[in-house]
Formats: sequence, structure tokens, C-alpha cells
Amino acid sequence: MKAALVSSFDAPPSYAEVPDPSASSPDDLVVEVIAAGLHPRVRSQADGSHYTSTDELPLIPGIDGVGRDASGVLHYFVLADTTAGSMAERTVIDRRRSIVLAPDADPFAVAAAMNPAMSSWLALRSRMRFEPGQSVLVLGATGSAGGLAVQLAKRLGASRIVAAGRDAAKLAALPALGATEVVSLDGDPAAIADAIGRSAAEVDVVLDYLWGEPAAAALTGLITARPDRGRAITWIQIGSVAGGTAPIPSAALRAADLRIIGSGQGSVPPRDILASLPELASLITAGAFDLDAVAVPLSEVTSAWSDAATTTRRIVLTP
Repeated sequence: MKAALVSSFDAPPSYAEVPDPSASSPDDLVVEVIAAGLHPRVRSQADGSHYTSTDELPLIPGIDGVGRDASGVLHYFVLADTTAGSMAERTVIDRRRSIVLAPDADPFAVAAAMNPAMSSWLALRSRMRFEPGQSVLVLGATGSAGGLAVQLAKRLGASRIVAAGRDAAKLAALPALGATEVVSLDGDPAAIADAIGRSAAEVDVVLDYLWGEPAAAALTGLITARPDRGRAITWIQIGSVAGGTAPIPSAALRAADLRIIGSGQGSVPPRDILASLPELASLITAGAFDLDAVAVPLSEVTSAWSDAATTTRRIVLTP
């Protein structure tokens, strides 16, 4: 069969012939892959930088997708850490890490939206109990996951949603998706701190897809301008597209009722992730979210990999 194949952590995958997969346990199921998302998590898997990487090569990238079993049933699946990922014509899934989709489900929409939407879904529903009426700052709102976070916060009843990002065109589109205010993150750390302090000093929750220097600047500006520092704020660290470390001043941790937590693989038990998927899949299938995604044939995986580094659109590979 054909698959995307990573032979070096320093080069994009190639379209190559690989052996057919086979089931090895009663819970295994071979499926025909219909769609697999090229998420940032997949890119870090393929370059060996993700914290779960085992440095094993070669590997087929891909951590989730939509597949059809031999009886025609559609499944959304999440793979365990493996070198035999979802970016292939066929893959082996664990029934216990998958959900059955409705016959009329849109495989492309589910593959495009489930992973990025899951980041804010789990953050607000598993890592904390978000309450209607609370306010939210989304750092990195112009990415695909950040844009979905804005929409999800609105659906969960946020009273105010401040969307912060660098792409001016994307920022301009976010009020139509639920943002009550947008903030540009262009500029140096002082400018970012000032902008966040003026717009988001009183939010209850921060969904942080950036980390790095921008997050440190935003946190400093938020706490400095916060009128009531005894009012609790939960900072949920989800992604690190701006850097793996952030120079947060120690005073920021002492000067306010601040709780910094992470949300990602390992912080939420797999059973909790799976339990939340059917509801999210139903929302996606019902068209609850505005998606910015494009389908690309698996045979074009090498060029798609380069495109993914420069676009905020979610790329979905279709074997």
C-alpha cells in the first residue's frame, strides 16, 4: 500500500510503498483511511521534537483520522504512540480508542476539526470546569485551533471573548465567529504586554496556543493591569508555536491568584478523551463550527508538508 513515510527527522515525508498492516489482537481493526489531519502535533511527531518521540525511524506519521472498516462502518480513531500512523491507505486502529460515526458524518470535516477543536474542548471541560458567563482570552486565535477555541467558548456561554493573534485578516474575521474583541500581537514584548493589559486584564481564563515570548509578555501585561489581583485566573497552556520555553517573571506568579495548568497528551486520561468525543463529533457533523480546511491527496504529502509551515488552514490528507 501507499503511505507517507518519514525516513529522516530533517526532511518531509515521502510518498512511498510500505507493507500492508495487519491486526494483532482482538481489539485491533484494519480500516481504509478516508481522511487524516496534518496537525502541528503530527509535524512535531515527524521531526522528532514532540515530547512523546521515541526517535524510531522510519515512521508513518498521523495520530488520528476517519476510516471505514470492512463492513462499511465509519470510525473516528485516535492512535496510540506508534510508528504506523494514519497517513496511509490503511491502518490498524484499537476499537477502544475509536468511536463509531453516524453514516451521514462528513469524514473530511471530522478529520479537519476534531483534533484542533479537541484542544479547547478538553481544556474547558476536563482540565477545568468552565462556567457560562466567564470570560476568555485566546492567545493564538488566528490559527485553526485558536479560531475553533473562539467558537467553542461562545458555544459554552462565555460572556466575553478576547481573540489575540498576528494575522490581521484572520483577526478581522473572528468577531463573526464569536470574538467580542480582537487584539493584535504584532510588536515587541512591551507592545504586546500593553495591548493585552488594555484589553484582557479582567478575563477569567486564558487559552494559550503560543507560549514563548508572546505568552510571557501577555501574562505580564495582564497581571500588571489587573484591577483585582485576588480574582482567580486560570491560564491553560495548550500549544507552543511561539517557543518551547517562556521567560515568565517570578513576580507574576506571586502578584495574583494565578493558576497555570497544561492541557494535552498525558494531562487528560484517554478514557476522558474518548468519553467526550461523541458529543464533539456530533457538533462537527451538525456544522456547529466554521472550518478553514483544505483536502490534499496523500500522494502530494511532501508539498503539503511545506505548505503546512506557512498556512493557518488545516490540511487534511485524503488517500
